Amino acid sequence: MAVGWYSMLKMVPWADVISNAPQIADAAKKLWGNVAKRPPPGPGDAETTEAALMARSPADQLVELQSRVDECEVAITELHTQMVASTKLIETLASQNTLLVSRVEANRVLVRWLVAVVVVLAVAVVALWWGRAA
Repeated sequence: MAVGWYSMLKMVPWADVISNAPQIADAAKKLWGNVAKRPPPGPGDAETTEAALMARSPADQLVELQSRVDECEVAITELHTQMVASTKLIETLASQNTLLVSRVEANRVLVRWLVAVVVVLAVAVVALWWGRAA
């Protein structure tokens, strides 16, 4: 199982991931800033077909249009709320991704140092062993 993870992690282009992480975080912050600053959209114009409206009296048409406008306003408000929540989540995920990438890079460097130390110690042990054997 560990071999599968290791081979998968070896295939990841870490240099690209590390170099792009700050750009992703900045883009998420800009998106969050743009969306959070916008107020919820106001009431808009509802386009209706003339055939549907002409079959009714003017009072019924007005009631129909008002109910459509009310439904659209509710839907727009809900969509705006969802969009704000989604962009906040994206910003959080991008920040966590940046932190994760920096920690993985630090661990990668540490593992390289540890491998180098182990190799040096292994060479020293082999040299000591050869020195005693001779």
